[in-house]
Amino acid sequence: MKGAIFGSLILFYQAGFLIVYGSGPGGDGGGAERMSEGQGQVVYGKAQLSRARLAVAVIFCVHGSVAGSFATRVPWIQEHADLSAGMLGLALAFPAIGASVAMPLAGWVSHHFGARAALRGLLALWTLALALPSLAPNLVTLCAALFVYGATSGMADVAMNALGVEIETRMDKSIMSGLHGMWSVGALLGSAGGTVAAHLGTDARVHHTLAAAVLTVAGLIACQGVLDLRSAPEEEPPPRFALPPKSALLIGTVGFCAVFAEGASLDWSAVYLKDVLDSSAGLAAACTTGFTLTMAIARLVGDKVVDRFGAVRTVRVGGAFAALGGLLVVTAPHAALAMTGFALMGLGIAVVVPLAFAAAGRSGPNPSQAIAGVATITYTSSLIAPSAIGALADATSLVASFGLVTVLACGVMAFAGVLRTAGRASAQAPAAQATTADRKG
Repeated sequence: MKGAIFGSLILFYQAGFLIVYGSGPGGDGGGAERMSEGQGQVVYGKAQLSRARLAVAVIFCVHGSVAGSFATRVPWIQEHADLSAGMLGLALAFPAIGASVAMPLAGWVSHHFGARAALRGLLALWTLALALPSLAPNLVTLCAALFVYGATSGMADVAMNALGVEIETRMDKSIMSGLHGMWSVGALLGSAGGTVAAHLGTDARVHHTLAAAVLTVAGLIACQGVLDLRSAPEEEPPPRFALPPKSALLIGTVGFCAVFAEGASLDWSAVYLKDVLDSSAGLAAACTTGFTLTMAIARLVGDKVVDRFGAVRTVRVGGAFAALGGLLVVTAPHAALAMTGFALMGLGIAVVVPLAFAAAGRSGPNPSQAIAGVATITYTSSLIAPSAIGALADATSLVASFGLVTVLACGVMAFAGVLRTAGRASAQAPAAQATTADRKG
């Protein structure tokens, strides 16, 4: 166990030093500021943007690792706090509540402190918050710990997505799908570590404290490689707490549909196979794992698809795959066909949320505010999806519940056009200037 922990620490250190000290021609890694344009905006070179992209990818991986590490130890936390299933369900609503309350503040924090400093602080708070839930001795303290856990998660989520969108805009190529793919990779790594710790009988307080320390170090090192973006002095600061702009509400509709389908599939796919199709527990668990892996792989390769076909067409085709998958699930006579349907749903919705964040970041003068709005909507969807599926299943059947998921997958197709409001036109000039500067440099 100790060897695995120290090995992980060394791996993260190596990745961090590659990000911080890796250099291009001339020893500056392309990191020198090439020129200033317009309202004080710095134009960065290709090498520096590539290094920043790698740094943000590591940050997404760290963020996902925290989530995966927590999820695998929920049974231990339930037993430690002596909670019934209903009490645990209540407590698990608090991360989404905390995130929804705190995310609208993220735009002001990034504007006030600068992108790198804000992300560094928020990511450190999020990784350290991993240790809190396992320390809670009862329901009240667990709810408070999970509220803080969710609030720091949500704000860090907004900050890292805003940076990802900024880098994507300056590079004039899709990278958000790959970044979210790295989040999925991190979640799988965190889940694997948690599974090993649980199998060895490691106290979750020890496991989460060590994991929090390792991930905090990794996150802080990675943050050194991100762009230190600051608003121009004359730019109007966003309010400390702001409601989502109208553009975010429209874009968030697509994200809501996709996240509802994702949450329903993650939480209920195993139950569906076991209860509806009378599958074994092992096969049911494999269905959930397959869905997660399909999403991760689709996100990692999604940027190439987006660059070739565009965001709107990619989301529409993805929605069609998800709807087809939903139809296979609700009509499947056996487990194999249902598992194929869940895999198609994972494939179809994988890139929707990354593209929604990218569109939000280009939809108005305050990218962080718009991203926070979309994130709030998607978190709300993830909060209500599992309970909505359960309530509908109690009233009708689980098959009918996934009929609703299929309808929402069709909604992804129907609302995909709102992503067109955020094309890359605004990014072309800075990207062209950066390329010219590289040639001169």
